[in-house]
Amino acid sequence: MGFGSYDESEQDNQEYDADLNDDSGVNTTEHDHDGSVDFEIGASNDELIDRLSDIKDEE
Repeated sequence: MGFGSYDESEQDNQEYDADLNDDSGVNTTEHDHDGSVDFEIGASNDELIDRLSDIKDEE
């Protein structure tokens, strides 16, 4: 069996119980935060594109 090869017979009859209620998973609500974020860019799109061009030219 070469690199990256697999036995297709191993893929047959795999069982997965999607209804399994296992509480050992990650608690995604543990660190919920309410709030907002505001950004004030202060530059026009043209100024940002010009700056990006300058950065690319420096490389």
